[in-house]
Amino acid sequence: MIPRLLSSRLASSAAQKPATALTRARPSPAHNVASIYESSALASRRPLSSATLSRAPGVLRPNSATWSRRRDWPFGSNAIHNLPAVRHASFARAIPNLAMKLIRIPAMFGAAMIGGVAYLQYQAAQAGTYAVDMFGKAKDSVAGAATGFLEGAGSIFEQVGRGWDKTKDDVGEVRSGIQMPQWMKDIYEGRSGRQEDGSGGSGGPNEPKESGVGAMGAGAATAGAFALNADGEEDTRSEDVAARDDQMMLLTRKMIEIRSLLQTIGQSESLTLPSIVVVGSQSSGKSSVLEAIVGHEFLPKGSNMVTRRPIELTLVNTPKAHAEYGEFPALGLGKITDFSQIQKTLTDLNLAVPEADCVSDDPIQLRIHSPNVPDLSLIDLPGYIQVEAFDQPTELKAKIQELCDKYIQPPNVILAISAADVDLANSTALRASRRVDPRGERTIGVITKMDLVDPVRGAQMLTDKNYPLRLGYVGVVCKVPRDSKSLFSRGSANITSAITKNESAYFNAHPDVFGPNSEVMTGTPNLRKKLMHVLEATMSASLATTSEAIHHELAEATYEFKVQYNERPLSAESYLAESLDAFKHSFKGFSDTFGRKEVREIVKRELDQQVLNLLAQRYWNRPVESLRPVDQLSEGVTEPLESLPKADPENPLWHLKLDASTSTLTKLGIGRLATTITAQALQDSVRNLVQGSTFSAHPFAVHAISQASESILRELSYDTSDELEICVKPYKYRVEVSSDEWKRGRANITSVLQDELKHCEAANKALEDQLGGRRKAKDVLSFIDRVRKGEVVLEGDGVGGAGGFSAALLQKGKEALFLRDRSDILRMRLAAIKSRQCANPANKYYCPEVFLDAVAEKLTSTADLFLDAELLSKFYYQFPRKLEREFRELDESTIERFAREDPKIRRHLDVVKRKELLEQVLKEMEGLRQLEMREKRSSSRGTQTEEIGGRRKRGWGIF
Repeated sequence: MIPRLLSSRLASSAAQKPATALTRARPSPAHNVASIYESSALASRRPLSSATLSRAPGVLRPNSATWSRRRDWPFGSNAIHNLPAVRHASFARAIPNLAMKLIRIPAMFGAAMIGGVAYLQYQAAQAGTYAVDMFGKAKDSVAGAATGFLEGAGSIFEQVGRGWDKTKDDVGEVRSGIQMPQWMKDIYEGRSGRQEDGSGGSGGPNEPKESGVGAMGAGAATAGAFALNADGEEDTRSEDVAARDDQMMLLTRKMIEIRSLLQTIGQSESLTLPSIVVVGSQSSGKSSVLEAIVGHEFLPKGSNMVTRRPIELTLVNTPKAHAEYGEFPALGLGKITDFSQIQKTLTDLNLAVPEADCVSDDPIQLRIHSPNVPDLSLIDLPGYIQVEAFDQPTELKAKIQELCDKYIQPPNVILAISAADVDLANSTALRASRRVDPRGERTIGVITKMDLVDPVRGAQMLTDKNYPLRLGYVGVVCKVPRDSKSLFSRGSANITSAITKNESAYFNAHPDVFGPNSEVMTGTPNLRKKLMHVLEATMSASLATTSEAIHHELAEATYEFKVQYNERPLSAESYLAESLDAFKHSFKGFSDTFGRKEVREIVKRELDQQVLNLLAQRYWNRPVESLRPVDQLSEGVTEPLESLPKADPENPLWHLKLDASTSTLTKLGIGRLATTITAQALQDSVRNLVQGSTFSAHPFAVHAISQASESILRELSYDTSDELEICVKPYKYRVEVSSDEWKRGRANITSVLQDELKHCEAANKALEDQLGGRRKAKDVLSFIDRVRKGEVVLEGDGVGGAGGFSAALLQKGKEALFLRDRSDILRMRLAAIKSRQCANPANKYYCPEVFLDAVAEKLTSTADLFLDAELLSKFYYQFPRKLEREFRELDESTIERFAREDPKIRRHLDVVKRKELLEQVLKEMEGLRQLEMREKRSSSRGTQTEEIGGRRKRGWGIF
């Protein structure tokens, strides 16, 4: 700013004072040498130099008198131009700006520091939260491991040593005195299943697999299942009893597998094997008993009624497994090792039942695999209630009783849970079992909370004669002790050891009442053993009857498979493959019949309609919109279409109309139009093929095929339409029509106009019927003609009716008038096209219909050739391959769901699956039969018997 002010002031002073003023005695205080130089002629030709300044006479020479008389330049003048430096800057304005700048720097540093501190605080908080979570998880994991280690490490080595010595001492006796199956002897002796001579062989397809555990394996599976190796409980069984228990567990496992197969078959009550149904009132300890058997807390718990659905619990003993896990077969959640997650899942599934429905009979299937559980099949039911709460439905009690009565019917075993602090006379579970099992032959009584009553009173309940049960009572204390002296919390560790230790401490404290010489059965290990013995015996008793029912059902399924389906095997995969092959074959036939010829017809038909639209827009009459008189100065009056055959050849009106129509037709977007209508025709054809195939009964397949064709056509249409538009681009500028093309266009447009005339006459006839007949229509049309000619004057354009006709009749009359005039024009143009004048291509302005049709024919010829090469061929190649790829990538569940959409195929698949499952069940039962026969052969060589319930039982006697 200072230099711009200095230059402006010096320039103004130089303009007011002449150059000679520098020689005056009193020189001006501000002489601008630059302004003097700029005013000379040299300023325009060359720049100012030091030599030039030295040659300037009397101006800057040091010897000049004028220079000697000049006053000294003030301090601060420019040393180059000898000009004084004029300062207009003021510190009054600069100081605030400088202060603001100085203030901004600390402010920015302060803001940056505050932001950094806040970010560090946020990261520290996140890290703290993450660390707390990790420590919590680590605490639970370490707690379970450390507790189990600390509690069990003291007795592991002692137990192993004692068991090893005992086993070695008894092996000799086993080999000499006790007869057992050969495969069991191999387990004791640690041998493989091969013969000593190496010939090898197996006893059958269902023979138990080798374990290879040697002598230490005797009874190991049942020892873990019965919790006999836990604290406070020692495995005192003899070798023959342990072998018997192992065989019994094997039988039970196989029968549970058979029961699971029968459950998938369903449909018949005779096709089932018994389970153990757990019933009891709320707060009776029912959940605690089940969790003590499993060894984990996994059942849903809550203040309100949480169990609303039956839980079909299948326990699978896995002696060689190191991990315990559960799985929900119907949900497909995989293996869940965290039992708290199983508990959460069960809670969510139960709470999904609406409170209005109270309970549901849709069971939840849960399988638990563990080396610490026996092979059992249990069903947990909602607990009985006495009075409904104020927020519960009034019919809840009746629905729970109805659901329980459904499951406790024969042949199921009833596990009646009763609390020791409640008299047996008031036990809801015993009352329910008495209704369906009055003799108590299939009911096991479980008395929980034995530590809450006097030991003598507890022993009296276990031997109660007023409510006798053939299978007896078992007293348990399933409460998990909370006063553990461990340094860590229990977490999700197995609770079997803690419960067994607590029970043993209580019952051993009263040996006179619960000792070995007493007639009562106590403890969870004894309950596990009893449940498996009873379940095995009950299943064995039902197996023969079930076998007969299975043979009967298999005979019916085989007959139906042979008669109705001619023994034609079918699966969901084979049905999908057959249906896809049939559809691809029909599509191949369609591709052979839909080619260039069909595309040409489709495109030409569409362009014919476009030609008619252009003729109607530029040549023919338009719809009658009002009843006002016709404007005599309008184009249709001054230049009517009737005058076209005799019009002046140089009349620009007809030239303009034809040229505009031709330009509109060629610039219509033929590429996009032809591609769209062809793709739509292909899509419609694919839909028709689907409706005529086996896929028509499958909504999933219909949708998948339609989506595949649409995606392919959409991708191909973009490039095809653009390339086709480039091909027809020359026709937008010039169109040459030959005599042959004119002749073909003349014949085609004649046919098109005749069809249009038929449609107009048919529409006019329909309007005459709506108007009340031909005479009534004629009267309405005569009135409208007089109005349009001006012979009759209307007020308000006949909105409320006029001439004795209603507004509706007048509206219909306007439509009829339009159709009548259109028909007259079509007849006139048909006559003109057939005339000699339209036989010559040079008269195209007199016959615009023929010329436009010839242009449409040229566009069609280009379009059908390009569409056949680019759209049809590529679609016919890609579509079958895409279908093959998409259907091949479907998973098994989707294929199964697809096949079952057709009722006939669903019935066929059901018959095939039912027949296969029945055959598989019979195969499993045959394996049990072979196992029994092998055991009988072993028993015939010795005296293997067992005392059960005061009777001597020889062998198994399953069949």
